Amino acid sequence: MSVLQQIPAMVRVLIVFVCVLFLIRKKLSLGHTFVLGAILLSFFFGLHPKAMIDSMAGSIVYPRTLSLALIVSLILVLSSSLELSGQMNRLLGKFKGLITNIKINLIVFPALIGLLPMPGGAVFSAPMVKELGMQSDLSGDKLSFINYWFRHIWEYWWPLYPGVLLATVMADINIFKFICFMCPITLLAVYLGYLPLKDLHQPSGNTPDHHSGVAVWPFFREMIPILLVIIPGLCMGICFSYLFPHLSISKEIGLILALLMSIGWVWYKNSLSKDKIWKVISNPQNLDMMYIVASILIFKGILEDSHAVEAISSELIMLKVPLMLIAVILPFLVGLITGITIAFVGVTLPILIPLIHSLGETDFIIPYVMLTMVCGFSGVLLSPLHLCLILSNEYFNAGMGAVYKHFWLLCVCLMSSAIAYFLISHGILKII
Repeated sequence: MSVLQQIPAMVRVLIVFVCVLFLIRKKLSLGHTFVLGAILLSFFFGLHPKAMIDSMAGSIVYPRTLSLALIVSLILVLSSSLELSGQMNRLLGKFKGLITNIKINLIVFPALIGLLPMPGGAVFSAPMVKELGMQSDLSGDKLSFINYWFRHIWEYWWPLYPGVLLATVMADINIFKFICFMCPITLLAVYLGYLPLKDLHQPSGNTPDHHSGVAVWPFFREMIPILLVIIPGLCMGICFSYLFPHLSISKEIGLILALLMSIGWVWYKNSLSKDKIWKVISNPQNLDMMYIVASILIFKGILEDSHAVEAISSELIMLKVPLMLIAVILPFLVGLITGITIAFVGVTLPILIPLIHSLGETDFIIPYVMLTMVCGFSGVLLSPLHLCLILSNEYFNAGMGAVYKHFWLLCVCLMSSAIAYFLISHGILKII
């Protein structure tokens, strides 16, 4: 046995995690970081170079890896198309005339932007929030909080977010069941975010005008691309899973087709020129994101093929560390340190999922993934490295500390509620 093999598996994996987090903090791309982390894992766990290459190749050509990378790329193409065509601005403009309650508008504008995953997307909704905030004399730090918080209310379950898709693929859970289980978290996030606004008074001269004749249809017409993804995407996914039960990516195919329909609709209805279409398709960010997804699944594959997960599972079982505690602390710390959802999903779930199975908790995998997502994303929200927080504070000229005062306690409430939700659902499922 080599000297490395005598070191506890948890210590070896911890060294790899520290290196991964260090490289992320040093601004190395996530793709390169996870590939280097996989190579380091192979070395620490004695995986032969040929076996390492075979594992990496197998992870890349795995159907779910390819489908997930394609889905994430198509989502980015759709987001860019809506932004470049001006349709997202029109969508917000059409909504502005429907509701005159300033509190609802302050919530809905960043929330609408949040339906589409965009790096630094909080800046996109900031001008609308600022315009509404000026009517109510809200401070810059409160406006930054509103813009930041409600921009992220969907990220726990919305199927267009890469972190959500990656989590359901890695845990091999039904995305529709996961969505239903996670929806209450978004409702709770809306309620918590609304509490600081409940004393906000409606500005004078901003009462509803029942004679304005504002039509609802123009708003829904601008929403068609998003509705095309969600409704047909879910329906086709269900149909394909019944028609082709042995096809591992039947649900993903439904979402891919829905995304292609939605992108085609945006291009056609907005008469996007060939130059603009090419600009959207050739965006380097698309390839970067596909590379990130592939690298995370490579990292997961090496964890499994090097038997690192089995060794860690055995050690944690011997130490009798509560699994729930791991599902709370590990994702929160990784999220806090990186400020990136896909990073905490990629780092923590490959460890947690095998532990869940080995401890006989497979029937409760959705509650465990829920707990991981909420605690990890609470860390992401609190991270000073989160791009949306940095850009939102910069736009509203707000200090980091002043903005933190508005939402750090909300994150604590979210995590506490997630733990309670986990315990209740775990108890109910145990009885059933």
